[in-house]
Amino acid sequence: MIRSMPTSATATNSHKATRQAIALLKRKSSRTYRAGMVRYAIPTDRAFGVPVGSIRSVAKQVGRDHQLALALWKTGWFEARMLATMVDEPALVTPRQMDRWCRDFDNWAICDTACFGLFDRSPHAFRKVTEWAPRKEEFVRRAAFALMASVALHDKKSPDRPFVRWLSLIERGAKDDRNFVKKGVSWALRTVGARNLALHRRAIALSKRLAKSEVQSERWVGNDALRDLQRPLVATRVARKEAKANTRARARARAL
Repeated sequence: MIRSMPTSATATNSHKATRQAIALLKRKSSRTYRAGMVRYAIPTDRAFGVPVGSIRSVAKQVGRDHQLALALWKTGWFEARMLATMVDEPALVTPRQMDRWCRDFDNWAICDTACFGLFDRSPHAFRKVTEWAPRKEEFVRRAAFALMASVALHDKKSPDRPFVRWLSLIERGAKDDRNFVKKGVSWALRTVGARNLALHRRAIALSKRLAKSEVQSERWVGNDALRDLQRPLVATRVARKEAKANTRARARARAL
């Protein structure tokens, strides 16, 4: 087991922990898995070929360690960067770090993993969505919508207001016909729409408007989102959330 290094650890110990983590990853690598990564549009020139489940098992061995995460990211190895997102400490992640890592994104897997398991738990998440959405770089823009979807799924306390504002970002993002961007836009629209009944209605209205657009990418996003948002399972889930929210609101009112 790799022992978590304190922030005051010497550079030598930090390098040792990084080497140990890399060695663990290499032992779990597979040439067959590495070759198969190409089918999922994941570059393999800086990859060992380690399944995600195996990376998670290494993360459990390593434990949370912000300094180690920073060092792993700097190695440039795909699996090391995936591991970095799993062992970093959300409370210690800075806006500068988020921007730096985001600029390094070169595939959907590392982008989505960082957003879904780390960045969305950062207090800077809402700010970064707004900053990244207008950017031109494919995976920076993808990150904006992946982060939007991740926050919409995991944040249970925020009011509707920021998510309503995000719908305008989604509408503008739907004009981007790049594959990984438009898929991220649809993901964000579907997830925001699944938060509650009010947002579900707004998301469906936007999806229908996009589906009628003359712009191909907008039509794709609109139709893709509609297929999910109009599923009976989603409608039932949203209705249950609304009922629970109303029950809690009535309980709070009686307690006053």
